[in-house]
This record gives sequence, structure tokens and C-alpha cells, in this order.
Amino acid sequence: MKGSLRWLTPVILIALAAAGYYAWQRSEDGALPQGIASGNGRIEAVEIDISTKAPGRIKEILVGEGDFVKAGEVLARMDTTQLEAQRRQAEAQLQRATIGVETTDSLVTQREAEKTAAAAIVAQRGAELDAAERTLARSQQLAVNNTISQQVLDNDRAAEQSAKAAVAAAQAQLAASEAAINAAKAQVVDAKAAVDAAQASIESIDADIDDATLKSPRDGRVQFRVAEPGEVLAAGGRVLNLVDLGDVYITFFLSTAQAGRVAISSEVRLTLDAAPQYIIPAKVTFVADVAQFTPKTVETEEERLKLMFRIKAHIPPELLRKYIQQVKTGLPGVAYVRLDPQAEWPASVQGKLVQ
Repeated sequence: MKGSLRWLTPVILIALAAAGYYAWQRSEDGALPQGIASGNGRIEAVEIDISTKAPGRIKEILVGEGDFVKAGEVLARMDTTQLEAQRRQAEAQLQRATIGVETTDSLVTQREAEKTAAAAIVAQRGAELDAAERTLARSQQLAVNNTISQQVLDNDRAAEQSAKAAVAAAQAQLAASEAAINAAKAQVVDAKAAVDAAQASIESIDADIDDATLKSPRDGRVQFRVAEPGEVLAAGGRVLNLVDLGDVYITFFLSTAQAGRVAISSEVRLTLDAAPQYIIPAKVTFVADVAQFTPKTVETEEERLKLMFRIKAHIPPELLRKYIQQVKTGLPGVAYVRLDPQAEWPASVQGKLVQ
């Protein structure tokens, strides 16, 4: 029995030493170099809702979930039957208003001709008044010497008064002609305003018809079809959901001590669980200024160090465009960030970067 124990003791010691070395070796392998921090995260992208501007019925949807689309590509169309009817009505109003402008222009020309005629009559009546005044003056001189009868003098005086009245009437007609011209010009302005209003109405309807054609604002991929053809949506109703594959990033969290050393544009390397053999470059574009989650109390330094801050690192757009068919959101991975620009990357991300 004692011999057996003596034999087992070295074996146990060797096993314990091996286990300790293995544990030490694992801890050494898992440690990151100085100046490097890492965090788990997921690949995310900017999402865009393709929505209706005005209420209406969906006529057709031209894309399906998972389809890649280009900026400006038509994705869906709303029913525009009512808008097209409104446009025809507005076009008729425009034609009527245009005719109204032509009519009022003609009226102005007519009123100006009437003014010219009235001015000629004023001149004629003025000449008649001048002749009547001269005749009356001669008659008055002759009447002093009893050369003419009182009847002749009275007739000449009446003719002079009649000529004055005729001049006053002609001047009133001239003033009325001028007023008529101003009124006709006002009608022209009103008719032109009606033309502008009709044109604005057509432009507004055209804008609504254009908005009824839903286009992609950016290159991306259709993530969801929220609605289907035939459905009636309210203003702002969602039809599709796109993912902008030109704006892809990973979000991860670092502790207070690490986040405080992260600078904007710091170099980041990503490894994804789905493809660990690829090392993806990125750059820090955002560091939260408020902790995302905290312990119940932060009264001690130890507790403050437990605060976690959100970090966002974007993948270069040119790299995304090159591999756009392989870009997928939601994939989990690990982000390694350089806190110190001179720090060496861990062995796991020292391979060739995806280019």
C-alpha cells in the first residue's frame, strides 16, 4: 500500500503541473497585446423606409425581398387615376385662363381706341368752343353799336354755352375711357394670375404623380416588403424597407478605461463568426459620451470602471461596393481596436486584410 502511494504521488504532481501549465498557456494565448482592446458586436447598416407621401392604393411593387437596387431605380408605383383626372381638369382651367388673357388684351386695345376717339372729340369740341367764343365776342362788340339785333347776340351766347357743355361732355367721355382702360388692364392682371394659378396647380399635381412613383434614394438591398399591391395606405405608409449597403458598421462596447483611449478614426480590424478567415478593416466613427448601461451605484472607482460605452466602426464604402453581393447585416463578430497607434495586432488578426 505504501509503495502504491509512493508511485502515485509523482503522477499526481505531474498532472497538476500539466493542468497548471495548460491553464497558464490558455490565459497567455487569450490575452491581448498592450494597446489593443476588443468587443463583441454585430454588423449593422442604415435602414431606409420607402413610404408614401400621400394616401393612396399601391398599384404595383417591382422588387422582392433580398433584391439589390440602385439609386433612382423604381421600386413601386401608387395608383394615380384620380391625380391624372385632376391634371386634366387643371389643364382645362389653364386653357380657359389663357383665353381669358387674350380676351382681356383685346379689351384693353378696344378701350385704348375708345380713348383715342374721345380725345379727338375733346379736340373737336374745343375748336367749336373757340369758334363760338370768337363769334360771341364779335357779336358783343357789334351789339354795342346796335349793328346786330339782340336775337343774334342771344343766339351766339347760347352757342358759346352749348360749345362749353360739349367740351365738358367730351372730357368726361375721355376720363371714362381712361377708367375703362385701367379696368381692362386689371382684368388682364387677373387673367394672368388665373393662368399662373392653373400652371401651379398642374405642377403640384405633377409633383404628386412623381411622388407616387417610389424610387430608391440609395444603392442597397430590399430587406422587407411591408405592404402588398392593392393595399390602401395612409400618408407616410411604409411599402418597403431597404438596407443601405454603402453605410455598414459594427457596434461594440468597451469599458470606461478602454473607451477613454479610443480616438475617432482609430484603426479597427473585424473578424466575423461566419467567415473567421477574413480580416476586415474599419475605422472608429463614433464613441458614445454617455454610458449605455451602468451598475446600480457608481460611487467607487471600481464601479465606475464597469461602465460600458458604445463604439461604432464603419467599413470603408469602396470595400463595400466591391463585395456588395456578400455584405450581410446581423452577422456577429469581434472588433479589435488600436488604443495605441504603435501597438501590435494580436496573432488572430495579423493576416492579410480584405481589399
